[in-house]
Amino acid sequence: MRTKSIAAAAALLLALAGCAESGGGTPAAPSDVSKDLTTEPVTLTLAYTDDPPTQALIDAFQAKHPNITIKGQQTPFSDYVKSIKLSMASSTPPDIAEYNPGAMRSLVPAGLIYDLAPYEKLYGWGDGFPASSLEVLRSNKEAKEYGTGGLYAVPGALSVLGVYYNKSLAKSPPPATLAEFEQQVAAVKKSGTTPFSLGGLQVGGFQLWNAFYNVLGDEGQYRDWVYGKPGATIETDGAKQAAQKIVDWAAAGYVPPSANATADSDAQANFTAGKSAYLITGNWAAAAIGEAMGDNVGFFLLPQVAAGDAAVASGASVAYSISSKTKHPNEAAAFLDFMRSPEAAKVQFDTGFMPVNNDAAITATGLRADIAGEFKKVVDADGIVPFPDFASPNMIDRLTAGVQGLLSKQTTPEEFLASLQESWTQYHG
Repeated sequence: MRTKSIAAAAALLLALAGCAESGGGTPAAPSDVSKDLTTEPVTLTLAYTDDPPTQALIDAFQAKHPNITIKGQQTPFSDYVKSIKLSMASSTPPDIAEYNPGAMRSLVPAGLIYDLAPYEKLYGWGDGFPASSLEVLRSNKEAKEYGTGGLYAVPGALSVLGVYYNKSLAKSPPPATLAEFEQQVAAVKKSGTTPFSLGGLQVGGFQLWNAFYNVLGDEGQYRDWVYGKPGATIETDGAKQAAQKIVDWAAAGYVPPSANATADSDAQANFTAGKSAYLITGNWAAAAIGEAMGDNVGFFLLPQVAAGDAAVASGASVAYSISSKTKHPNEAAAFLDFMRSPEAAKVQFDTGFMPVNNDAAITATGLRADIAGEFKKVVDADGIVPFPDFASPNMIDRLTAGVQGLLSKQTTPEEFLASLQESWTQYHG
């Protein structure tokens, strides 16, 4: 039976991949959309990964809609990317699923998640959510190009990639330029502390490369590549410089030699335990880091090359899609609309994220104030760019393995970028 199950799962994945590649499926759109919700007891399931706001958002929504029960199904991120394709294609998929633009491309042409355009019009989501947060959740019907076309998810909380620092170990103020930051990193190393904790075993490694690219690369070239614009490439001078930084920092001892065997959770634990001065990750980790370190931790964006240059940082949203097989699409859509409410804004901020409602009144101190201030800088500069793993369905694997190769000196920057571009070309043509 186990062999048959594995074979069936493999066949299903191949079918999904084939459908996405050929564009032979038809994106699904809901009909009979309405804000009028049932008063009868309803149970929905929601599949999500290990981002902290989801269960709290579920609880807040149920408090307003006591007849609607939402059962969460949580899966670690490393497993979610693969398992969500299977679960959404099954005969009993979750009604709502956390959306990953890289992993779920195949679900759009296969017609497994709804194009939410009818609900966008009904609820006025085009005005109710930040345009930049919706942009990466739109795609053409083949799911090969982002930025235009149907809307396949709605943001539930906003994130940004930056640098956490231990104030006792990194005694200098937040740097104004990348060169100044590198001087501070060198000073930490000279004092006898390994500057960075790094989870090279999972996504932490490529987040380091991503952060470097944000300040060394061309923002427009990068957006085009992630969004799948025809002719785009990642084999650029800026991307190469970012990869070379990883090689150089590893050689200088700025990251632990065990980074490739370290999970993201362990890297975060090492940082909060005072084993390093810095950790590059997103504000999704703020609640846990703040609880562990109190006033001894701060946050800043990786600084630009020149002081005063417009801030650029990768960010995205915890976003939610609706299964085309759900029996309760209007109730599921009501949960998505709830994301822009004042009640949701409080949950989003309390769990370390930024509210999707830019006008939400929030009061912050300490680490949360740092994050809110840095987030405002990059939003005001229209500098939020997507994460690189969104570029193709298997890009996350190429990024993770590639940065491991850079850290271990088994891969050159040119080979790393060629591998990423190969994945991009295989998918986009």
